[in-house]
Amino acid sequence: MAMQQTAPVTTTPAESPARGRQEQKYLHGPQGRGFELRHTLRVFSEYFRGLRALHFLGPAVTVFGSARLTEGSPYYGMARDAGAGLARAGFAVMTGGGPGIMEAANRGAKEAGGASVGCNILLPHEQAPNPYLDRVVTFRYFFIRKVMLVKYSFGFVVLPGGLGTFDEIFETATLIQTGKIKEFPIVLMGRSFWEPFLAFMRETLVASKTIDQIDVDRLFVTDSAEEAVEHIRSVALKSFGLKYGAMPRKRRWLFE
Repeated sequence: MAMQQTAPVTTTPAESPARGRQEQKYLHGPQGRGFELRHTLRVFSEYFRGLRALHFLGPAVTVFGSARLTEGSPYYGMARDAGAGLARAGFAVMTGGGPGIMEAANRGAKEAGGASVGCNILLPHEQAPNPYLDRVVTFRYFFIRKVMLVKYSFGFVVLPGGLGTFDEIFETATLIQTGKIKEFPIVLMGRSFWEPFLAFMRETLVASKTIDQIDVDRLFVTDSAEEAVEHIRSVALKSFGLKYGAMPRKRRWLFE
């Protein structure tokens, strides 16, 4: 029986070509004081909007991966199974909200009856949200989006991807290494894809003493969605005392 699709709750900033040019201008060295103040206020507004939209999400796991790997890829199936397993374990599934691996994880969560959330990004060539989302929060700024994907997550599942995926995994690993966040589990799914990467870390980075062996050992590698979910669930429960209970009440004066 086909799954019934429902319209997601969306939170999207107003956008125009001029806004995109403003971001390029801001990143092109010092600008006028008024311009930089207005930009700072826009950043605050987007950050606050993200906090309010996701505050009542509950325990979540973020799934990273390529937007280019479609349903014909075996990694799409892995992500879909992982999303379903995480939902059944009581986690909301968060992704970047786009197609490919992100769609697969959201799809699995949605089909399993769990919460499916996307933090989408406005790009010059717009990335449309995938159709398996209960809530979509669309961001203009990459750095705010990445904060939201990390802030609400008790673990991270990473499937094969490109520059964006590697940016996400390295930033998350760096936050753990430097103690900015707790040692939340990072699971790499797709052993054959990740083994050369792990070999480079061991044989070059560890050997050159630019990282420690513990930085490699933190990465749990598997092809099994069941193993991935169990690893995240056990670490979340045992190491961080995750408990399933009542959600906090919403407050109107906080725009909730």
